[in-house]
Amino acid sequence: MRRRELLAFGLSSFSLAALGARVSAQGKFPEGPIKLIVPPAAGGVVDVVGRFWADQVKSSLGNIVIENQGGGGGIIAAQAVARAKPDGHTLLAGTTTELVISPATTNVSYDPQKDLAPIAITAVSVSALMVHASLPVTTLKELVAYAKTNPGKLSYGSAGVGTSAHLCAELFKQLAGLPDIVHVPYRGANPGLADFYAGQLPMFAASISPQAMEMHRRGKIRILVAGSDRHLEGAPEIPTNVEAGFPDLVTLMFMGLFAPGGTPRPIIDQIAAAARQALADKGFQKKLIQAGFEPVIDSGPEQTARFVQDELARWTPLLKTAGIKVN
Repeated sequence: MRRRELLAFGLSSFSLAALGARVSAQGKFPEGPIKLIVPPAAGGVVDVVGRFWADQVKSSLGNIVIENQGGGGGIIAAQAVARAKPDGHTLLAGTTTELVISPATTNVSYDPQKDLAPIAITAVSVSALMVHASLPVTTLKELVAYAKTNPGKLSYGSAGVGTSAHLCAELFKQLAGLPDIVHVPYRGANPGLADFYAGQLPMFAASISPQAMEMHRRGKIRILVAGSDRHLEGAPEIPTNVEAGFPDLVTLMFMGLFAPGGTPRPIIDQIAAAARQALADKGFQKKLIQAGFEPVIDSGPEQTARFVQDELARWTPLLKTAGIKVN
């Protein structure tokens, strides 16, 4: 599923008041603080989006408590939510990692399509391929030509094995027929980007961020492509996958809301409505864009379920072919 399809999805119209009446028939919701479990450590991109969202929905859902549970490629956090009481008071700030990559590469104790109830996609982070300014290429096609005339000489860094940026580069290698470009995984994007900016790596795969855009605009690096078929709101000058000549290079990390499987549908709908209301706010959208994210304006349970299913079908073959394992 392409990004435009995700963003084009509409949500059946309903009011928070009507949903509140339906939930009241089953008991008041929420009855206290809602715990939002965030898999990565505090300060990461998912944590940032989660905290933005928690602050935005206070008026409709009350207090949202953020709890970071890192480790295991997001498996620990996803398991905690899958096993939680299905009453809407424990949610997962789920991403491509927990819903797609880990289940496709590791034996996990939860079924992402059954044990985690989809609510909404809130934002996407677009992965990009970048080169250091010292590399004599200015487009993705020139990079392919350079790599083919200099076999075995290129390497790229990423934030780690199994990250969406890692998948972006591996998908590019597969599409371009360049299996000998070596992956150099780091423990997080920041140390890898520091080496990249210093010229110690010729290539890097990472989510487009304000810092990367600043380095690009200063001519220190070149962002050759964004893994999306639409221009980014915060970086419209970056070539899309189609413009770069690789229309199948779609690499989005989605960030969304998931509840334990079996959570009553009226509660799911109430949270989804609150999320949609939050994302409709122009100030909230601007905050996400300035932080390097693409807000998803209209999303709901059915759209989210379909998107996760499509991403599983799209990425599982590549993950298995590339032998990618998430520790």
